Amino acid sequence: MILSICPNPSIDCTIELDSLNVGMLNRIDSKVETYSGKALNVAIGVGRLNEDSFATGFMFENHKRMFEHNLDKENVKHQFVLNSGSARTNYKIIDKKSMLTEINDKGETVARDKQLELIELVKKLSVDAEVVVMSGSLPKGVPSEFYGEVLKNVSSDKKVVVDAERENVLSAIKSHEIYMVKPNLKELEMFAEMTLRTKKDILTATKKYLNLGVKNVLVSIGSEGAIITDGTESFYCKSANVAVNSTVGAGDSMVAASCVAFVNNLPKDEVLRRAVAAGTAAVTTSGTNLFYKDKYDEIYSKLKAERI
Repeated sequence: MILSICPNPSIDCTIELDSLNVGMLNRIDSKVETYSGKALNVAIGVGRLNEDSFATGFMFENHKRMFEHNLDKENVKHQFVLNSGSARTNYKIIDKKSMLTEINDKGETVARDKQLELIELVKKLSVDAEVVVMSGSLPKGVPSEFYGEVLKNVSSDKKVVVDAERENVLSAIKSHEIYMVKPNLKELEMFAEMTLRTKKDILTATKKYLNLGVKNVLVSIGSEGAIITDGTESFYCKSANVAVNSTVGAGDSMVAASCVAFVNNLPKDEVLRRAVAAGTAAVTTSGTNLFYKDKYDEIYSKLKAERI
């Protein structure tokens, strides 16, 4: 079982328009609302790859039913810590050039007693998990140290994957051996405090994670594909050439496919190949839709990971 911990669920409102004109009137072509959050996306992606998936985290009373209905449709088991109020709404504005502008809400404050409740719930649920994923931002009232507080209650034999902002990642690293982190190129530049232009630059920057004890780093580099390294073995896989409809959820899809590969004890090059297949398949869907298994299979068959 793969356990996904989502501390900050969101209603994603995807707005498509011809072009975004700042300071002027903009007319919407289409608008779609989905009930997600980074780790919930991972949980759904895991389910679509036919692996046992369980989602937990904070949830909010006013939108609980919609989130749970969405997970039920995807055959994802779930158990949340319930808070009063509403889930935050994130706006994702996509123009005809597939340029993405994001406006993210902070949402409701989560009290300390609810934080402690989630820590205990993760401790219980993670017993049956082979891989534990924690990803995404934290709600108001929850400090970056919370990542560490949660993950130190996961037993040391579990493979822990983290996809989050710098301070949250550092908190996680201090409390548990992290099996994999998944920064994109911009996040890696910020973490390593260096400009990245080549694959060699990327591998140099990943040492900032590896030197802190992270076992594997998966770096997504957009339409160019991705790189995975453990500091000894490194592989690169180029994305297939596809029509891009939306990049929303591509990174979460990569994490989902990686985790399924970890459960099946696949070699590093195969982890990368599957991750790139899922991320590439995700960009072919519109709005916040994740990848579909048939498209994933089609793209996977075209990919090859090469040692670098």
